[in-house]
Amino acid sequence: MPETQSSVREVIPDIGGNFALDEAVVAVLPPDSRVLECNSFGTSAWTRTARILVQLSDGSSKQYFLKCATEGGAVMMEGEFNSMSELYKLVPSFVPRPHAWGRFERADPVTHFFLCDFIDMENEMPDPVTFCARLAEIHVNSQSPTGQFGFVVPNCHGKIVQANDWDTSWRSFFTKLLVSFFQTEIGINGHWQEYEQAFEAVVSTVIPQLLDPLQAGGRTLKPCLVHGDLWEENTAIDLSTGNPVVFDASAFYAHNEYELGTWRRETIKFGRLHFNQYLRNIRPSEPAEQWDDRVRLYSLKFNLAHMIGWPGAPFVRQEQVSLLLDTRKVNR
Repeated sequence: MPETQSSVREVIPDIGGNFALDEAVVAVLPPDSRVLECNSFGTSAWTRTARILVQLSDGSSKQYFLKCATEGGAVMMEGEFNSMSELYKLVPSFVPRPHAWGRFERADPVTHFFLCDFIDMENEMPDPVTFCARLAEIHVNSQSPTGQFGFVVPNCHGKIVQANDWDTSWRSFFTKLLVSFFQTEIGINGHWQEYEQAFEAVVSTVIPQLLDPLQAGGRTLKPCLVHGDLWEENTAIDLSTGNPVVFDASAFYAHNEYELGTWRRETIKFGRLHFNQYLRNIRPSEPAEQWDDRVRLYSLKFNLAHMIGWPGAPFVRQEQVSLLLDTRKVNR
């Protein structure tokens, strides 16, 4: 969505630029605080970001992180605020504290924002043992407010609105999610008969074979809160504590193994060590012999998200066709 990034430059200047903070953001800062600095900071594919330095009423200083978006910004910012808030409730040390989301009072084009604590961080791969223990803590201790799969508000994976309406069936929920991303990808990158036929076979045959058994034969499947986009660009090390932190969440209540789907992508740095450590905390769902097939199935959604966000790469689509064909060879 290049339009979002370019038009929001009218609201937040280029990296390093100082700018006046909109009244709507000032209103959600602590009472009697004073904004000392507001500078563009960092990079983001679909938004503009800034660091805010504030003097609090007691004379101490505090930093905040501001993210802004124009087109589609309301869904993106409200969705991220609620995603990060749900994660923060469970493991506060794992997530920057979210504070608010809203709409700028004086901005053309219309601009929405998300505000959270600023953390001085290093973009390094986290220790697998600590990271996977924190992630498992979220999966184990979370409770869906409805007992179903879905989320409390619409949200986005990157710039893409997710189909996350509540559903009692994980197979039904995941099918709708995957199909919606596939249809968006086709609309962007065009039709391809072999690709579409392979996808249809996965939807009609593979998904029922792999996901129906999770809730059959007396088995129950707990909806777990997932971050939803957990790769190395959305993780870092908090320099003040040395602990891992995650951000840019697109959360919903899902099968916990869905979280691992993005780790199966070949370009992702999370790998065998992280899989092994995660499984030390949470064992595979039954039927356990289909665990690898399920994670491979879940990876399809993350591939689609990449193909939508960065269109026009034929080799990525060819890899997706190969994965679709391979996914049809399931362990029954």
